[in-house]
Amino acid sequence: MHKHEQAGDVRAVPAQILDRGFRLLVLREFRETDQPPSLALIRQNILRDVHRIQRHGISFGCAFLPDIMQWLSEFLGRPSLHPPDYPASPAYRNPAWPSFQWRHENRLWDADIRTVEWHVDVIFADQASFEAFLARWRDRLIEADTPSEAKERSSTAL
Repeated sequence: MHKHEQAGDVRAVPAQILDRGFRLLVLREFRETDQPPSLALIRQNILRDVHRIQRHGISFGCAFLPDIMQWLSEFLGRPSLHPPDYPASPAYRNPAWPSFQWRHENRLWDADIRTVEWHVDVIFADQASFEAFLARWRDRLIEADTPSEAKERSSTAL
């Protein structure tokens, strides 16, 4: 299992398996006392980049990559559902879809570098749904970049 040994390392790390879900490291926030915080996106293979540029700034929302969204939609139904009297009543969240919860953890590195590690817990509504997800996407949950893969991705980015 790859674990970051340097604060600037943004390679993918394996997800931590939880009850009915998993925890994934997605952001590293650098905190310096005399400067505003800065963020590093951690490369991983399950979720889209968490930052979304919007008209009013940056939003930190979580969404699965398109191929996983398609699979989940086929397996669990659409992420939002329409009531029988739609559009008189608004659409609502499909309760079968997994929920996202942010977690943070302070970390002290060499040379007194302080970061906040931002993880996302993805929790499924039931064990059967999570087991199906795990059976299909296990390779992406346990995948971690090797140094050569990270170099290849950074040279092909943009």
